Amino acid sequence: MSAIFGPSGNSASFYKAGKKHTYEAPEWLAAMGLDCYEYSAGNGVVGSIAAFEKIGKQAKLYNIKLSFHTPYFISLSGIEEEKRLKSLRYIEQSLNASLAMGADIIVIHTGSAAKISRNEALSLAKDTICRALNAFPDFDVKFGLETMGKLNQLGTLEEVIDICKIDKRLCPVVDFGHMNARNIGNLFKNQDDYRRVFSAIGDALGYEYADTLHCHFSKIEYTASGEKRHLTFEDTLYGPNYEPLMEAIIKDGYSPRIICESDGTMAEDALTMKNYYKTLTQK
Repeated sequence: MSAIFGPSGNSASFYKAGKKHTYEAPEWLAAMGLDCYEYSAGNGVVGSIAAFEKIGKQAKLYNIKLSFHTPYFISLSGIEEEKRLKSLRYIEQSLNASLAMGADIIVIHTGSAAKISRNEALSLAKDTICRALNAFPDFDVKFGLETMGKLNQLGTLEEVIDICKIDKRLCPVVDFGHMNARNIGNLFKNQDDYRRVFSAIGDALGYEYADTLHCHFSKIEYTASGEKRHLTFEDTLYGPNYEPLMEAIIKDGYSPRIICESDGTMAEDALTMKNYYKTLTQK
């Protein structure tokens, strides 16, 4: 097995090429040489089941692996119980959409720790996730918990790993740009810095979780509070750089799925990563 690469959502160039519908994305991505696609429902799951099935049919035809990003307003650690438990409905909608399109993982933001202690936020997030696991036991879809980019958000690597220990259906989604922004740009300087992330996951959860890790990658501008905005690979001021990540996964033989979240150039930057990765495999 080898690493696979693709975008989250549709690049500006997708629409400039005259494409209008996401079901056209698998063919377009395959023609570029990419392997996967993350459907983003950040603002809500609004598509019909028929529309999701059409995306899935095209993805299967063009051998594009699918993942599904749940709504941003899911609040696993919300202090208002009514609002927090509404997250179960949004998770169910995401699971139904994922099942229709054949996505194998839903990506979930871990929550906020702005108004309560991190331990309290972690406890609430665990409770919400346990409720979701119990409510939806029959879906053959992984629940991916994402590392987050702002200091007041729940979602350090350690917190995500802790939640994932609850059940085998849970797995980390490592956003390297988020982690770097959260650490004010001081986290990923070389391949060993990336290797430590995979090792921490493998040691805590098992090798297979590290080997097939679902990743997000983009350069991200940050402030003292962490993440500010996503950038493109053309940026030279902020990181992280993708080259040491490619070197790390080649060195240790991992086969992650890497979803690029660059601002408007996610497909092009995903291809840049894949092309560099391929040069390393040919050495």
